[in-house]
Amino acid sequence: MDLLNTLVDKGLRRETPTREEALAVLATSDDDLLDVVAAAGKVRRHWFGRRVKLNYLVNLKSGLCPEDCSYCSQRLGSTAGILKYTWLKPDQASEAAAAGLAGGAKRVCLVASGRGPTDRDVDRVSDTIKAIKDQNEGVEVCACLGLLSDGQAERLRAAGADAYNHNLNTSEATYGDITTTHTYADRVDTVHKAHAAGLSACSGLIAGMGERDEDLVDVVFALRELDPDSVPVNFLIPFEGTPLAKEWNLTPQRCMRILAMVRFVCPDAEVRIAGGREVHLRSLQPLALHLANSIFLGDYLTSEGQAGKADLEMIADAGFEVEGADEVTLPEHRAAAVGGGCGSHAAAGGCGTDGEPAGCGSHAGGGVCGTAETSAPATAEPRTDLVAVRRRGAGTDLAPNA
Repeated sequence: MDLLNTLVDKGLRRETPTREEALAVLATSDDDLLDVVAAAGKVRRHWFGRRVKLNYLVNLKSGLCPEDCSYCSQRLGSTAGILKYTWLKPDQASEAAAAGLAGGAKRVCLVASGRGPTDRDVDRVSDTIKAIKDQNEGVEVCACLGLLSDGQAERLRAAGADAYNHNLNTSEATYGDITTTHTYADRVDTVHKAHAAGLSACSGLIAGMGERDEDLVDVVFALRELDPDSVPVNFLIPFEGTPLAKEWNLTPQRCMRILAMVRFVCPDAEVRIAGGREVHLRSLQPLALHLANSIFLGDYLTSEGQAGKADLEMIADAGFEVEGADEVTLPEHRAAAVGGGCGSHAAAGGCGTDGEPAGCGSHAGGGVCGTAETSAPATAEPRTDLVAVRRRGAGTDLAPNA
């Protein structure tokens, strides 16, 4: 198992694997899956122990987006039967956040559909951040509002935001196949703006859109270069009514290999299993905790997730523990740079929320070595029975799932 031994050694030293090594992880066989998990698990435990950070999504504004991101249920032209509503008031958003915090979440992710916020939108979100922080001591708040204009990241930071999420989603080479209303460079620019403002950057990807292994490796290496503190890994939820509704390319085993590759490339980053884990990982969700140290609690933006109580039971049954509000998520060399515990891109050698691919307002060598794929994986069996539109929580009169 020379490949895995090499990757573990590099991960413990925060060294970057080669592109060939990352591709080899994705090309391993199902027979070798547990060996891959065991190796990546050593890296995960070295930097994060057995802690699992819980995050909670509040969808501030749902649907009605002018962008054309193919994966998104909130996109222009989507016929998915999702909830549609305009901005929640600060007290409504704070009430929604309280449910997740009561369930054990330590970070609240405030998300809004759209190309990017207006200055008035930034004022709205700033008021919401202040309301949440006034009522919940020590809570982390991450904003995900789309493409930022000059000065907006600084205003969010001044309002108390700890982090900003803006995902790269896929490789630069294939980005134009997914979205035409903005560019890959636009996304990179927003991550740079978040960094420059002193926000902890959160940026990740969506797997399962028909991409090749090379595309997955390219986007993860690009993330490593951007060096976000947290890397959410979304698995496409193929919503009916979107252009990617027929893209069922993921098996639980492939999802595990993708998470392991991300962990090896970004060893000391907060790797978060985001949207689609229930749909694609299914019964392997507990095993995936050996690779990722962070998940979302309860529902996502426009789809339902696993019951919050089941999330907590899964973590305990797998031998992990929920990270406490007083614990620092990131390793000391990252967290020390900002003093508060959210982390910093200034540390060398590491690399992330949108809770689901369906719209984050950002249009969202030895025994196991194999040959990297040069085309998209074979189509997996569709599990449309596992895709449920969110009908509770923010924007409704029903209690949230938390």
